[in-house]
Amino acid sequence: MEEPNKNHLLTREEAADFLGVSPITLALWKSTKRYNLPVVKVGRLAKYRYGDLLEFVERQTVNKPDVANDNSRRV
Repeated sequence: MEEPNKNHLLTREEAADFLGVSPITLALWKSTKRYNLPVVKVGRLAKYRYGDLLEFVERQTVNKPDVANDNSRRV
């Protein structure tokens, strides 16, 4: 399966499915400003850029392996 363009817009339901949360959770995050997850308004609809979702996941990732330290240990 081909990865979508980073500017591809997903519906709230698609974005929620991608993140593994409910659409209501995304709506709450937006209304409470809990996370800095950009939303594109198209009329009354909330859309999410695929690239923004990827960046959000990266920002929320904890305990990332330190590539520099991993390379130095192999010496």
